[in-house]
Amino acid sequence: MSGTPFYVTTPIYYVNDEPHLGHAYTTVLADVLARYARLWGRETFFLTGTDEHGWKVERAAQSHGVSPQEQADTMVVRFQESWERLRIAPDDFIRTTEPRHRRVVQAVLQQLWEQDDIYQDDYTGWYCVPDERFWTEKDLVDGNCPDCGRPVEQLAERNYFFRMGRHQEWLIQTIQDNPNFIRPESRRNEVLGFLQQPLGDLCISRPVSRLNWGIPLPFDGEFVTYVWFDALLNYVTAPGYLQDDERFARLWPQALHLIGKDILITHCVYWPTMLHAAGLPLPRQIFAHGWWIVEEQKMSKSLGNVVKPLALAERVGVDAFRYFLLRDMTLGRDASFSEASLLQRYQADLANNLGNLHYRITNMTGRYCAGRVPAPGEPTPLETSLQARSEALIPSLREQVERLALNQGLAEVVELAAEVNRYLEQSAPWTLAKAGEAGRVATILYTAAEALRICALLLWPVMPERMATLWQQLGWQATERPGEGLRWGALQPGAAVSRGEPLFPRLEPAGEAA
Repeated sequence: MSGTPFYVTTPIYYVNDEPHLGHAYTTVLADVLARYARLWGRETFFLTGTDEHGWKVERAAQSHGVSPQEQADTMVVRFQESWERLRIAPDDFIRTTEPRHRRVVQAVLQQLWEQDDIYQDDYTGWYCVPDERFWTEKDLVDGNCPDCGRPVEQLAERNYFFRMGRHQEWLIQTIQDNPNFIRPESRRNEVLGFLQQPLGDLCISRPVSRLNWGIPLPFDGEFVTYVWFDALLNYVTAPGYLQDDERFARLWPQALHLIGKDILITHCVYWPTMLHAAGLPLPRQIFAHGWWIVEEQKMSKSLGNVVKPLALAERVGVDAFRYFLLRDMTLGRDASFSEASLLQRYQADLANNLGNLHYRITNMTGRYCAGRVPAPGEPTPLETSLQARSEALIPSLREQVERLALNQGLAEVVELAAEVNRYLEQSAPWTLAKAGEAGRVATILYTAAEALRICALLLWPVMPERMATLWQQLGWQATERPGEGLRWGALQPGAAVSRGEPLFPRLEPAGEAA
């Protein structure tokens, strides 16, 4: 392994919902970043999981006549199976009902209680059950939750509070001193704007008489922990906080939290103040991406416009679906979704460009080189230029990935594939073959195949199954560390080249004949 470790997290998802496009996007993004880190040879830890406590889970369990744990055990499978089908491979899948997490939550609560960062008081406020959040009167929009727009319930009860407000000035100064802590810039400014108002204290408990499904407070068994306080601590539980000090110290300072912009305040205000109170360092970065917009509206179950990722993956193939998600959203901005845009991207980038190039090279190698990787001869300026372009793309893509500009990086790789297609048109090996110039044909096909192999390696984190098939059919076998092949000339002459089915077969728009 080389360089610093890479630790990437997604939010943990409520188990009472079915995964939708927003869930899939964040989790595919994390998976792709983790695969790129491994490609560069870095120690990598990718975490996702499920949030399994709270009122929503308890109510859903009651409606189904099962225990909350049984409800969670049933619903978590939806996420685990969905991620497996989308070729998402986390290093850890955490569930907040696990004993390891309960121990960490209770240890942090006890610490904050003993150092007077938690106190008890009466509370009256408006509560949104779907979002599991309290709101003040001024927060409400037309009497409803400002986030989801659904009705809220008024609650008055005695609870425990975290002294979040005492950390406000520290948090403001920290964000101002560390411009890359919250990204993109627009979200950083949004958090700083939020912090211009006095930061109140955070209610972190629910009485057992009202909610029984949660982690009990260690200092008062009549109360359970507020679901957000519980959930956020998953990020330190998984890398080994209070369990493996050496591993935690190695991974935690490198943490990159990927979140949707709708949970910005919980992650950029609640979470840092909790960490500061507990004496823990902050994660390296919190990046809040935009929403997928359908017909000019955010996806919502209540609006009936939720896009189901598995249905889309079945339509175009899992790898093509993953590619579309990363190629069509600029991180930090909203992106519009339509099946038409998905099919257009598939046809232009994958079928007509990458897939067509693969077919041309393997087909001509079979016809003109007896199905073996040819030995290249003396390069002309055409080959020298294409080799230089391919070699320059490797560090360029790495820079784009590390800046989280994946859509730009992918565009560069696909443009190289288009350049290889133009190179074939310009050099016309089929004409040279008829003229008996076998040596020149060998040089052209080797150069085109090697450039395409590098494209495949650079796209492998996004499309792991299709790109592995591509480079195998070109005659290259990856080792346990595919990144070792990120150099010109790794394709060995004499290796067998095979022609299989099209990597990205043509698709018809929905409703048309196949």
